[in-house]
Order: sequence, then C-alpha cells, then structure tokens
Amino acid sequence: MLSVSIASPATLTLPPKTKSSIPKTSFTGVRIQHLCPQRLPSEATYFRQPSPSSSVVMMAKREEEMKEIRAKTTEEINDEVVELKGELLMLRLQKSVRNEFKSSEFGRMRKRVEKSTALLLAWGSDFSGSKTLQDNKGKTKIARMLTVKRERELEEGINKRLSRKLDRQWKKSIVVKPPPSLIKLREQEAAEEAEKSAA
Repeated sequence: MLSVSIASPATLTLPPKTKSSIPKTSFTGVRIQHLCPQRLPSEATYFRQPSPSSSVVMMAKREEEMKEIRAKTTEEINDEVVELKGELLMLRLQKSVRNEFKSSEFGRMRKRVEKSTALLLAWGSDFSGSKTLQDNKGKTKIARMLTVKRERELEEGINKRLSRKLDRQWKKSIVVKPPPSLIKLREQEAAEEAEKSAA
C-alpha cells in the first residue's frame, strides 16, 4: 500500500527564493543601467524664474508706459502703430538679408509690442500680418496702444462688432509711407552720394 506522510508546518522550511539580477534566459545581453545610473537634470537646465524685484520693476515700467500712451489721442496712437509696424517690417527685412543692425534695436521694438498678439487674437483681427512673430518688443508697444484704443471704444459704448468694422475702415484708410528709419537711411545715402559727386 501507499503511505503518504505529511510533515507538520513547523518542520517544513522552504529555501528563500533569491532574486537574481541576471534573467533566466539564454541571452543575458548587456546591462548598462547598473554601470551608468540615470542622471536627473540639473537645476541649470531649468528656466530661472525672474526675481520678484525685477518683476516689480517691469510692472512699474509698464504702468508708466501705459500712462504715456493714455495721454495720447486716438489719431496719434493710430499713426504711431502704423510707424511701428513699418519699423518692425524694416527690421525683419534687414534680418532676412543679414544686414547689420543693432540687436538692441530689435529688442527695443520687441519690448514695445509684446502683448499685441493676444489682444489681436481677442479682437479676431489679423493686423499682425506675419505668422513668424519674432519681434515681441515692438509688438508689446503696439498691443498696449491698441489696448488703450479699445478701452476708449468701450467707454464710448462701441461694441466688438462695430470696433472690428471701424478697424477695417481704418486699415483701408492707411496711407502707405516709409517708416522713419527708412527715411533716415535714404537721407544718409543721398548725403553720401552728394559728397561723392562733390569730391
């Protein structure tokens, strides 16, 4: 006969399973993770947040600039917007043909128009014209001017639809003229030619 004996649980001991770091396949491969541990990105790779004092200064400058813009009439704002757009176009053209220009000029223009994109999108207008909006500083100035213009329209009770209609009429009435920087450039070239012809 068959006899089966069962050991009591106290006497039964199983050897603990050792977890091997080597897989139980025939191909072990190359294990790089132990040799080269993963590195966490250093703090230098993260963008630094501006210090609170610099943001306060920026806000103060912005408020100061908004006061200056609010002191202007709507016609002056419209004229300056057209001039700034012309200047931005000239800077883009100079950049595209790799002419020499001061990067500070580009930065200054960018600073003046930084928020125009959001404002123009809110209006549903395509005043920006170019999809490559690299001139943030010039756009900031334009945006602030257009913001003041829209604030005045709201005070007068002009709704968004009528505002767009007036905006389209204004754009059609714009007389194309060279920006001030191009006028200066032409004057300098004319003066140089006059000197050459006189010499």
